[in-house]
Amino acid sequence: MKQGKDSRGAASSTARGLLPRQPLVAVSADVIELYRYLWHATPLQYLEAAVAGAGVFPLVVPSLGDRLDFDQLFAAVDGLIVTGSGSGVHPSLYGGDASEANGPYDPARDSTTLPLIRKAIDEGIPLLAICRGLQELNVALGGTLATEIQDRPRMLDHREPPSDNRDERFAIRQNLTIKSDSSLSRMVGARHIKVNSLHRQAIDRLAEGLEVEAVAKDGTIEAVSVRSACTFAVGVQWHPEYWVKSDEPSARIFRGFGDAVRARAAKRPSITPYTE
Repeated sequence: MKQGKDSRGAASSTARGLLPRQPLVAVSADVIELYRYLWHATPLQYLEAAVAGAGVFPLVVPSLGDRLDFDQLFAAVDGLIVTGSGSGVHPSLYGGDASEANGPYDPARDSTTLPLIRKAIDEGIPLLAICRGLQELNVALGGTLATEIQDRPRMLDHREPPSDNRDERFAIRQNLTIKSDSSLSRMVGARHIKVNSLHRQAIDRLAEGLEVEAVAKDGTIEAVSVRSACTFAVGVQWHPEYWVKSDEPSARIFRGFGDAVRARAAKRPSITPYTE
C-alpha cells in the first residue's frame, strides 16, 4: 500500500505520485597510482561544487574508454562536468609533440572524456568543462593546444603560485575581459572579473565549433562556449569550483549549469513509485 505522510506530516513523494529526483551529473576521472593501486578519482573540490553550487548528484565516471556504454550513461545523467587535472591532453590527439616537459599525460582519461564531450554536445546534455576540461573540449572539436605558454614571448605566467597553502595556489588574482552580450557575460553579470589561474597549457587554434567568451590580458582564451549548443555548454580555463561558496562569479557559473541540468531532468518522464 502507498505511504500517506512522512514523519514531519508532509505529503510523501509516493502520495503525490512522484519520487523526488536529484539530477545525476557525470564527472570525469583521472587515473592515478596510490598505495600500489591504480585509482579512478576526481578531486573533492569538484564534487563539493557540484552538490553545493549546482545542486546536483555527482557521479564519477571511470576512465575506461570504449569499454563504457556511453548511451547507457547518458540515459541516466542530465549533465557532464569535465574537471581540471595536473595532466595534459596527449599531443598526439591534436598534432603536437609529446615530451617529458609538457607531461604528464593520462591517455585513459583522454579516451573517455573526448567521446563523452562530443556525445554530450550531440545529445544536448549540459556541459561544464574546467581547466583541462576546456582544453579537452577544444581538442574534441578539432582544435589544438599550446604547451608551456609561460615560455612564449609577451605571455603572462598563468601557473599557480608556488605555495604549500592551497588557498594561496587557488587565489583569485588574474583579470579577465568577457565578451559583451555573451552567455558568460549574461551569466555573471559583468564584463570584467578576476579569477584564479593554475595552467601552463592553453587553446592555440580554436575549434570551429567554439566561440570565445573571455580572454586574459595577454590574449589567452580563458572561456569558450559551444556555438551550436541548445543548452549550457561552457568551458573555462580557471577554477570556479574552488571558490563557489564565496565568489559570486564562480557561484553563478555553477548555478547556471545546475539550472540547465534541472531543466533537462524536468523533461524526463515521471518516475512511477513502487506500490505493494
